[in-house]
Amino acid sequence: MKEIPFMPELNLRLQRRQFLARTGLFLGLAALPKGKLWASAEESAPTSSQSWGDVRSLFNADRDVIHMAAFYLASHPKPVREAIERHRQGLDSNPFMYIRENEEKNETAVLSAASEYLGASPGDIALTDSTTMGLGLLYGGLTLQPGQEILTTTHDHYSTEMSLADRASRTGASVRRVQLYRNAAEASIPQMVDLLIQSVRPQTRIVAVTWVHSSTGVKLPIKEIAEGLSRINAGRDRDDRVLLCVDGVHGLGVENSTVSDLGCDFLVAGTHKWMFGPRGTGLVWGRPDAWPVANPIIPTFYEPAYEMWMKYRKPEPIPPGDTMTPGGFHSFEHRWALNEAFELHMQIGKNRITERIHALNSQLKEGLAKMKHVVLHTPLSPAASAGIVCFEVKGMESILVVQRLHQKKIVASITPYATLYARLAPSLLTSPEDVDETLRAVSELAAS
Repeated sequence: MKEIPFMPELNLRLQRRQFLARTGLFLGLAALPKGKLWASAEESAPTSSQSWGDVRSLFNADRDVIHMAAFYLASHPKPVREAIERHRQGLDSNPFMYIRENEEKNETAVLSAASEYLGASPGDIALTDSTTMGLGLLYGGLTLQPGQEILTTTHDHYSTEMSLADRASRTGASVRRVQLYRNAAEASIPQMVDLLIQSVRPQTRIVAVTWVHSSTGVKLPIKEIAEGLSRINAGRDRDDRVLLCVDGVHGLGVENSTVSDLGCDFLVAGTHKWMFGPRGTGLVWGRPDAWPVANPIIPTFYEPAYEMWMKYRKPEPIPPGDTMTPGGFHSFEHRWALNEAFELHMQIGKNRITERIHALNSQLKEGLAKMKHVVLHTPLSPAASAGIVCFEVKGMESILVVQRLHQKKIVASITPYATLYARLAPSLLTSPEDVDETLRAVSELAAS
C-alpha cells in the first residue's frame, strides 16, 4: 500500500480498508449482538412487552399539551438525546480526533440500522438532511432526454413540484400532473391505481408520487402502483422503463413496510418526523438497477472516491448510496445518532407501532365522522390513510379551528397548501384518552 506523506490519519484508514471492506463491515455489524454496539439504546428503549406509557416517558415533550402535530418535527426520545450528547461531547473535546476515530464506524452503524429497518442493502442508501434535500438530490440529477416526461399528481408537496420543474427546465423533459381523486374522503384504491397507470404514456420515464398526502391524509397504494408499472415495463427497453419515485416521509415510521413490500424504485424521506430521528436527518434509498438514472449533484466525501481523486487508489466502483451522499461537514452529532431511532422502532416493534398509530387514527376519524358540524377529508379506511387526519369545521376558517384547539392546549396544524384544512395526527406521543379529549374539544367548536 502506498502511504500518503504527512497524512498519518488517512494512512490508518487505508490500512483498515485493506482487510475490512465496507460491505464486510456492514455484515459484521449486522451479525454482532446489538447490545455491544448500541448499549445506550438498549438501556433506554422499551421492549415490545412494555407499555405505551413507557414509550411516552422516553420523550421530554411538554406534558401539559396534547401533541397532535408531532409528525412536523421530532421530539428526540431518550436514546437519541443521549447519543447526540455523547457525540457532541466528543466533538467539543477534540473535533479532529473524534471525527478521525469515529466517522466511519458511526456512519456504518447508521446505515446498518437503516438497512435493517428498510430491508435494504446499506450501499443503496444515501444520507441526507431532510426530505426536501433528498428530493432535490434525486430529482435534480435524473438522466432525462428532451421529449421524455415526468408524471406526477396534483396532490404533491411544494418540494416535489419545484424539484421536478427545475429538472424539466434543464433537460427539455416535461412534467404532467394528474388528479387521483376529487373527494379525498372517498378516495378509492382501485380507482387511484387505474387512473395513474392509464395516465402513463410512451414518453413517460418517471412517475413521482407521495406515499401519504399531507394535504388530505390519503395514503397511496404504492405496491399496487408499482405492480401496474411493472406490467407496462415488461414491454419496454431498459432505458425506457418507468421508474417509480416516492416521497415517503409520512409513511416511514408509520407503516410496517420494507422497500421490497413497496416495490418502488426510489424512496425519499426525512427521518426526523414519524421516525423520531435526530432533527436534520433523512435518506434516499434506490433500487440497485434504478440508481444509474440518478446523478450526484454534490460531491461525496466517501473515502475511496476521495482517494481515487488524490491518485492514491485505483479506480473502482463506488456504492450508489455513497455516491449520492453529499460530502462536506454536517451536524455529525445528529447524523451519528440516527441509528438509535431506527433501533428504537425495531425494539418496540414495527408492526406494533403501525397497529398503535392506525388504532388512534381510526378512533379520531370515527369520532369526527359522527359530528354534523365537521367535514372529514381523510378516508376512514386504514388501507387508504395513515397517521394524518384532515378536516374542516363548517362555518369556521381552518386557521381559526387550529387556533381554538391551541387555546385548549391541543397542538394541531394546518395543511400548507392552497386549500387549507385543519390537521390532527395521533402518534406515539398521544394516548386514546388524548384522542377523546381532542374530540370533545372539536365537538365544542360547534357552539362557538
